[in-house]
Amino acid sequence: MQGEFVRLEMADSIGTIRLDRPKMNALNVQLQEEIREAATEAADRDDIRAVIVYGGEKVFAAGADIKEMAGMSYTDMVRRSGALQSSLTAVARIPKPVVAAVTGYALGGGCELALCADIRIAAADANLGQPEIALGIIPGAGGTQRLSRLVGPAKAKEIIFTGRFVAADEALAIGLVDKVVPIGQVYAEAVAWASRFATGPAYALRAAKEAVDRGLEVDLETGLELERQQFTALFATEDRSIGMTSFIENGPGKAVFEGR
Repeated sequence: MQGEFVRLEMADSIGTIRLDRPKMNALNVQLQEEIREAATEAADRDDIRAVIVYGGEKVFAAGADIKEMAGMSYTDMVRRSGALQSSLTAVARIPKPVVAAVTGYALGGGCELALCADIRIAAADANLGQPEIALGIIPGAGGTQRLSRLVGPAKAKEIIFTGRFVAADEALAIGLVDKVVPIGQVYAEAVAWASRFATGPAYALRAAKEAVDRGLEVDLETGLELERQQFTALFATEDRSIGMTSFIENGPGKAVFEGR
């Protein structure tokens, strides 16, 4: 996939959704839709086993395109808001491990995009946040929901109410990011993380992700039933046979999976 502002690159079974809209990767409507297209392709391609979301060495994404948004009326946003949310949710729904490689700023819609990944690796100088309150609005692409699920409702409210930037060290302490690395090492660290799954049991990884994500949306009893169904279904895969046979014959951690 090669859009004007987003491209999907692939190397060694890892797909990178690369944002490239100078200067700050502002998420206008076109960029949002190109993210959706790249995420859909990454989800569908069997040769992609893990995904990195990356905005480049200097910035992840500094938010929505405010000039474009300022010209929208209430009825314009009624028509657009669902597509805005679903364009980023397409990243969250990729049934494979996804890591956001966060450099520079991940603000507003950029932070909401990072929240759609399974984990976030940030540069030491990165700043994240939901500053929409300063525009007289609230996060509209998942921020109020995904942020509160990640860091808890009280901390999410404080971040959203104030609109302040959260530096990398604090983001790590509150669980907003999962690892902080030196400037210039973010993408390499994301590749290292994603590489662990490039030859992993694809259907088991998919099942684990769906069980966790869907389970958070329901009560415990329903979540346990989702887990039971996913667990049972994996006994129909070749990778389950490979993994258990390898364990018995060679010990743990030596299976060579086929992704089937």
